Amino acid sequence: MSENVVSLHKSPDPAPSADTAGVTTLTVVPDPAPAKPVPLWVRSGRAVRTVVTHETTKTTVRTVARHGLYTVNGGRIVARRTWDGKTGARYERMLRAAEAAGNYEVAEEWEERLQRFREARHRRRMDLLHSPLDVAKGVGVGVGMSIGVLVALGVVMAINNHDITDVITPLKATIEFIGTLIRIVQVVWPYAMILGPLFALLALWAVGSKQQAAPAWALPANVRNGEGEPITPSIVVKALRDLGVPALRKAITEMGDAGASMLGPIRIAGCGVEVDVTLPSGVSTNEVQQRRRKLAENLTRHEHEVFITIPQAARTVRLWVADSGALDEPIGPSPLVTDETMTADYAKGKAPWGQDLRGDAAALSLYQRHLLITGLSNQGKTVALRSLALWLALDKSVRFLMGDLKGVGDWAMFDGLADTLIQGPTDDHVIQVTEMVESAVDEMNRRIQAPPGTQFPPLIVLVDEAQVAFMCPAKDDDKRPYGGSKANSRYFMAVRKIHNQGRAVNVLMWQGTQDPTNENLPKLVREGAHTRASLALGTESQARMALGDKAVDGGAAPNLLRPGLDRGTLVVASDGITIPAGQSSITVRTHYIDDDGAKALTTRAKALRDGVTTLHAIERGEERDPLADIAAALGNASRVRTQEVITRLARLNADAYQGWTFLDLKRVLDGTGAEPYKSDGVMVVARERVERALAGRDTDGSASTS
Repeated sequence: MSENVVSLHKSPDPAPSADTAGVTTLTVVPDPAPAKPVPLWVRSGRAVRTVVTHETTKTTVRTVARHGLYTVNGGRIVARRTWDGKTGARYERMLRAAEAAGNYEVAEEWEERLQRFREARHRRRMDLLHSPLDVAKGVGVGVGMSIGVLVALGVVMAINNHDITDVITPLKATIEFIGTLIRIVQVVWPYAMILGPLFALLALWAVGSKQQAAPAWALPANVRNGEGEPITPSIVVKALRDLGVPALRKAITEMGDAGASMLGPIRIAGCGVEVDVTLPSGVSTNEVQQRRRKLAENLTRHEHEVFITIPQAARTVRLWVADSGALDEPIGPSPLVTDETMTADYAKGKAPWGQDLRGDAAALSLYQRHLLITGLSNQGKTVALRSLALWLALDKSVRFLMGDLKGVGDWAMFDGLADTLIQGPTDDHVIQVTEMVESAVDEMNRRIQAPPGTQFPPLIVLVDEAQVAFMCPAKDDDKRPYGGSKANSRYFMAVRKIHNQGRAVNVLMWQGTQDPTNENLPKLVREGAHTRASLALGTESQARMALGDKAVDGGAAPNLLRPGLDRGTLVVASDGITIPAGQSSITVRTHYIDDDGAKALTTRAKALRDGVTTLHAIERGEERDPLADIAAALGNASRVRTQEVITRLARLNADAYQGWTFLDLKRVLDGTGAEPYKSDGVMVVARERVERALAGRDTDGSASTS
C-alpha cells in the first residue's frame, strides 16, 4: 500500500486574514493512481503495425513482388513473341494500325505480307504430311550406309592385321561410343531436370527485367519517380493514349502494340528529343496542344519541359521533350564577351542571341527589321534587348537614339556611343523621348526625299519601357496627347510613321515593353514589328498580343513559361532567325550579359568611332549660337561630313535647325576660317578649325541667333 505524500507550502488564500497570514499549513497529497497495464494484444498489434509499416519491410515486399512479376510477365512477353512468330498476329496488328491511321496504301502492303506468310505456312504444313516417310527412308538409308562403311573399314583392318575379328572392330567401337553417350545422359539427366527449369526462369526474369514488366509501385524509387527516364516509342504512345481524348484512345487501342506506327523517328535534339506524331483520323492537333500539362506528366516531365508545335504535315504534332532538369541549367556566356575579336555587320551578320532548345546557336538578323520585345517585369527583357544593341554597336556605321523610360542606368554604358540617350520615368522624359522619335521621323523623311540609290547608315531608335510613353497623360500646347493610341497621339503616330516607311531607308524602331495590353501596347504598333519576341506572360490573350494569332495557333506559348525560373527565355516569331520548317516560332534561351560585360563591349564600340557627343535632352525654344552648336555637334571627331553635321544639329535642337541645308551651314561658317572643304571626295567640317574660329571671334558676334 502506497504512502501519502506530505507537502509543506504557504496558504494559497488570496486574501488571508491578519490572524492566519503567513501561517504554514500541511497538506496531504495522495499518490496518483497507478497506470493500468496495456493489454498484451494491444502491444502485439502495435508491434505488428510497426513491422508492417517499416521502410525495410516495404522495400522487401516491393523487391520480392518486383522480381516475381519480372518472371511472370517475362513469360507472358516470350509467349507473345512466340505467338507472333508462329502466326500472322503481327501482320494483323500492323494492318489494323494502318487502317486506323487512314493510311490505306500501307494497309494494302501489310495485307499482301500477311497473305504471303499464310501461303508459306500452308506449304510447310503440307510438307509435314510427307516428312515422316521421307525421314524413315532417310534414316534407313543412312544407317545402312553407315554400317556398310564401318564393315568395309573392318575388312581393311582385318586384311592389314591378318586378324578376321577386326572386321567387326569399327562397328563394335561405334556401339560402345553410343552406349557411353547413353550413360552420360543417364547421369546428367536428373540434374538437367532441376537446372533446366531454373535457367528457363532466369531467362524469363531477364526478359521481364529488361522491359521493366512490373507495376509502378514495385519498381525501384528512381524508376518510379521517372527522373531521367528515356523517351521511347511505347512511353510516347501510352502518354498519348492516356491524354483524355476518346477518339485518340480508341484508335490506339485498336492498333494494339503497333500504336508506335503513329510516331516518326525519335531524334536527339539538343538537351532533349524530338518526335513527330501523326494523329489518327478524328483527332485534331489542338486537342493535343490544349493538354500540354497532362502530356508532360504522362511523359514523367514538368510542363515547361515539353513543347508542342505544328509542322507542315497534316494531322501532325511535333513533340520536343527535354531531358529531366536540363532546362534549368545555364547555357554559358555570350560569344560577345568571350571573343574580343568579334565584330558586327548590320546588313549581312546575325547577332548571337543565345541557344534554341536543341542546343544550337540562335542568331538573329537585324537588317531592316523593326523589333518588339515584351514580357512580365523582371524576366530579362532589358538584358535581351540590350544584348542585340551591344552586338550592333560593334558596327561603327550604326547610330543610336535611345530612350530608357525606366531610368535606373541599364543603358548608361551607351553614353558616348548613342547620339541621344534620355533616361528617366517622368512625363517630362516621355516628352523628350517623343520628340526624339519625331526627330527620327524627320530624318526618315529627309532620306526618303534623297536621290534614288543613296545609301544611308542604319539609325536605331530604341525605347525601353515603351508602355510608359503609351500611357503618358501629358499634352502639348496644342492639347495633343503624348501618350495614347489615337490619331492625335504624338508618340503613337511617330512610331507608326517609322513602322510604315523607316525600313526602306534604314530607320528602325526597337521597343521593349511590359505586360502587353491594348492600353499600353496598341494593336497597330504590335503588328508593325517584323521581329516579335516574348518572355514569360500571364495569359494566352497576352501571348496573342505579343506574338500574334498565327504564332500562338502554331504552338507558341510564352504564357506557359515559368516567371522567375525561365528568366531570359524568349519565344521568337521572326523571319530573321532560323525556325524549323513548318513552325511559326522558336524558343530561345538568351545569353546573359551583365553590366560589367556591357561596359566592356561599349568601350570596344567607342574605340571604333571617332567620338560621339551624346545628347541627354532635346532643347527647344531658346536662342542658339550656331557656331557653338556646330562645335558641339562635331564632338571628339577630327572631321565630320557636312550632312552628318546638319543631322546632328537637327537632333540637338529641332526648332532651330530642322530643315537646315548645306547652304545654311556654309552661311554660318563662311568667313570664320572653318569653311567646309572636300576630303576623300566628300565635303567635311574640321573640328580644329571650328574651335579656332570660336576662340578668335569677336565677343559681339558670338551669340547670333539662327
